[in-house]
This record gives sequence, C-alpha cells and structure tokens, in this order.
Amino acid sequence: FREALSLVVGRIIGSGIFRTPGPIMALTGGATLFFGTWVLAGVMTLLSALCYAEMVAMLPRSGGPYAYLKAAYPPWWAFLRGWAMFFVSETATIAAVALVFAEYARALWEAGGGAVWPRGLETAAAAGGVWLLTWINVRGVRAGGRTQNALTVLKLAALAAVAWVGLTAARAAVPDVALDVASAPLARPGGWAAVLAVGASLRYAFFAFSGWEGATYVAEEVREPERNLPRSLLWGIAVVMATYLLVNLAYLRQLGPAGMAASKQVAAESMRVALGPAGAVLIAVAVVLSTFGNINAQVLVKARTWHAMSRDGLFPAVFGGVHPRHRTPVGALAAQGAWATVLLVAAGLAGRSYETVIDFFAFTSAVFNLSTFAAVAVLRRRLPDAPRPFRVPGWPWTLGVVLVIQAAFLVVTAITAPLPSLLGALLTLTGLGWYFRRRSDRSPHPLP
Repeated sequence: FREALSLVVGRIIGSGIFRTPGPIMALTGGATLFFGTWVLAGVMTLLSALCYAEMVAMLPRSGGPYAYLKAAYPPWWAFLRGWAMFFVSETATIAAVALVFAEYARALWEAGGGAVWPRGLETAAAAGGVWLLTWINVRGVRAGGRTQNALTVLKLAALAAVAWVGLTAARAAVPDVALDVASAPLARPGGWAAVLAVGASLRYAFFAFSGWEGATYVAEEVREPERNLPRSLLWGIAVVMATYLLVNLAYLRQLGPAGMAASKQVAAESMRVALGPAGAVLIAVAVVLSTFGNINAQVLVKARTWHAMSRDGLFPAVFGGVHPRHRTPVGALAAQGAWATVLLVAAGLAGRSYETVIDFFAFTSAVFNLSTFAAVAVLRRRLPDAPRPFRVPGWPWTLGVVLVIQAAFLVVTAITAPLPSLLGALLTLTGLGWYFRRRSDRSPHPLP
C-alpha cells in the first residue's frame, strides 16, 4: 500500500502546482472561483478514482486506461488512445514540464543578476533540456532510483517550505479584494461567465492533478492490487488535494489575487515577497531540479511505450529503432524529442507557451477520459460475472456525476479553446488512417 501510495502522490505532484495557479487566478478573477476550481478538480479527481478503482480491482493489468479501453471497446478505439498519447497528450506533457523548467531557470538566472532573456530563449531552453535528456537516455545513462527519490523529496520539501513560509511569515501588503472582474479574460455579466471561467481554469487544475492514474500502469507489480490500488488512489488524491489547497492559500496570502494572476513563477514570487531574493532563489533551484528530474523520468518511460507499440506493429517502424551499441530505443527517443520540439516551437509562436500546450491536449484527453469512465458501465454489462473486489460506491450516481462533469468540461473546453482543441482532435483522427491501412496490410504484424 505504501509503495502504491507513494507512486500516486509522486506522479501527481509535478510542475503544475508551481505554475498553474497564475493562469487559474487570471481566468477566475478572484479567490472564490479560484478555490472553487481547485476543490471541484480535487473532488472530480476523487470520484474519477473511484471509477478507476473498480476497473483496477477487476482487471489488475499493467497498462492503465489502455487496458480498460481494450476490454470495453473495439480495438481501434484503444489504438487511437495510444496514438493520441504520442501526438497529443503524453509528449505535450513533456513539453509543458520543460516549459516550467525553462521559466524557473530564467527566473534563477535573472535573480542572480543575469541579463533578461530575449523572446524565444525560454522555448530554446525547454527544447534544449528535452534534447539533453534524450541524448543521455540514448546513451543508456539513466537517473538511478536514489536520484529520482531525492528529487521527489526535494519537490515535496519545496512545497512544504512554500506553505509554511507563506502561511506563517509576515503578511505582504496586498489588497484583500479580488481582481476587477473585467480583468478576467472570460469575464462577462451573468452566471454563464462564471461557468466558462471555472470550466476553462479546470484545464490547468486537472493538469496539476494529472498522473493520479499512474499506479494503474504497474498494477501487476503491486501486491494485492485489488485491495491496495483503490486505497492508494483515494488516500493519495486526498493528500494531494489538501496540500494544494494549503499551498494556494500561502500563495494568495503573500501575493493577493492580482499578484498571483500576473505571475508565471508563483512559488518563487511568493517566497521573494516573504523572504526576499534568497527565498526566491532557493525555490527556483528546487523547481529547476525537480522539473529536470521529472522530464528525465518521462523521456525514459514514455519512449519505451512508443518503442513497444512499434514492435507490436501499432506504430511506424521508425519508432522501433534500437541503438547498435547502447541497445536503447533510439528511434522512439528521437521521434519523441522531435515532436516535443515541434510542440514547443508552435506554442512559443502562439505567445502563451505553457497555457497553449495544455489547451492543445485538454480536449482530446477529456474525450478519452470520458470513454474510460464510461467503460465501468460497459464492463458491467459485458462482463457481469467478473469478480469485482471493489465496486463504485453510490452506483450509478457517482459514475453519472463524473460523466456529466467530464462532458460539460469537454464542451466548455471546445468553446474556450476552439483552435487548440480542433488541432488535437485532427491529429488524433489521423491515427484512423494508419490503423485501417495497417489492418488491411499483409505485413507480419497486422493490427487486430
């Protein structure tokens, strides 16, 4: 249980809490909707975990959502999920974390007296970090378990420091009023404005909570998964939710709504206000190291997913290339690095790099999340006699709430980020052409 709990907490707490509070405050325009967004995201994540827990307990197989979609739906839908993971969601997550790494590296550089970075240098630094770690992984030099554990401890220590200092240090001289509602990008008179604001800000809150399903990818390696995985999901998400609320309260106490909305490096800025430049430097160092380690872990693990899919005939052959000396998946690593760079450059040209990357994959991820949650009902109908050591409590209302909120989020995302949503959907649909062409192909590895 403790190992699975640690995995859940470690996977969730990444770069999001150090970066997303700013855009969420900018969208919501004040503390009420801001904290409402975080609470809604946390509760939604908890309810979603209940749905996952039933499938995990029934099908304790490695592979997570892919395994559940494969059991509930036609093979092409599960394949399309894997295709979208590379072209839309998972590689974009690497890009998003790389941007946080670059933003805090810039803050650290400038805090040390360095020259102000010109436009585009953050994008270059983010891409450089991805390629450096890609090169390291091609050579087979991977961060050891102790290093990764140390970086996780560093990340948690940074959050604890932000919360403690922000809540106990002398309060900064900031106004106790919300932002002028007109300053929020989606602000309009009436209740619909609040719905759009919260719906749009949920994109960033959900990203901060993402990764909670990570324990399900290694279900077969967890002892008594039918018992320990549901417990670890629920307890892990509850711990993270409480941590996020405390940290955001500390941010708000030191910066106020306007200060949070204007800040990209909200953790460093809140520590600067509370402790001076030294506090900002210490937190920036912690975030830079933490995000660098997170990128490394993602580059390492995800490339092997694309390599395995290519080996099974699901992905183009280029993803299956192996380095002749180091025996590492050089094809998948190079393709992953190249696509992450494309996403970084495109986001940089759009002007709001971090937000643009998240906007790009939010819609497509929501589509597959919706179908994954619905798989609980599909599997109850398709496999009624399968053993279910854990069942979704409050059935069917719990699942109904999850599906309604997820569907509403899907619609609001399409309304508030139409172009990124369309691009993500179109890239996902290109997988259908590949799938059906390969299915009709007389190759040694036809698709199912």
